[in-house]
Amino acid sequence: MFYKAISLVFLLFFLNANAQQNDSITKIDSTSNHLKFNYKQLIIPTALIGYGVIGIKSDQLLNFNHQIKNEVTEDIDEKITIDDFSQYAPAASVYALNAFGVKGKNNMRDRSVIFVTSYVIMASTVLGLKSIVHEERPDGSSNNSFPSGHTATAFAGAEFLWQEYKDKSIWYGIAGYAVATGTGLFRIYNNRHWLTDVAAGAGIGILSTKLAYWMNPYITKKLFKSSSESNSTSMIMPFYNGQQYGLGFVKVF
Repeated sequence: MFYKAISLVFLLFFLNANAQQNDSITKIDSTSNHLKFNYKQLIIPTALIGYGVIGIKSDQLLNFNHQIKNEVTEDIDEKITIDDFSQYAPAASVYALNAFGVKGKNNMRDRSVIFVTSYVIMASTVLGLKSIVHEERPDGSSNNSFPSGHTATAFAGAEFLWQEYKDKSIWYGIAGYAVATGTGLFRIYNNRHWLTDVAAGAGIGILSTKLAYWMNPYITKKLFKSSSESNSTSMIMPFYNGQQYGLGFVKVF
């Protein structure tokens, strides 16, 4: 049963990547490097969020959650906490690639604005839903299981990596989505989240970054009077420790 769930998760996530690849020509403004709105890009994240929301009250999906939990916990010897770190890997890869000379779609300023916007949307949505839904975690440790914050963080970063580097090679995006998928699966393996939590978190993460790209032309217009790139470089790096979100700021002159 668990392996069927893994297959479903992988299928949905890679369908999302493939759909974006096929439509990329119509969504990118060649003069501004900004993502144009297209309703087709809403299908996969909306389906993932919808699955998670329906699963809160659906007896069939709740039963499926418990079947997966029982199957997974039978084989757990010890928890693997790599998901506490892997959630940040896709987004960090964007800045690492740029540092090594692999230029992405946007300059440092616009990329950082998109990044922060995405994480603000994602964190606000995740924390808001956790405070409203009060779903108990599989391990019974708390009542803030829905949706998965780790998974949302990972998929927001994976979509960020995809958008910045898909024109260089689709493998950058595929690698980011693979890491994000692994993060979600480890949340289930570690008995911290239900499948519905992970699905909703993935959808929220993907959608948050898409919204950030669509909003970026308006945000940068309000924040910056000049479109020329500054001589200084700034980066804001969100973090999540399992209970709280925060932001770290670095500026290089």
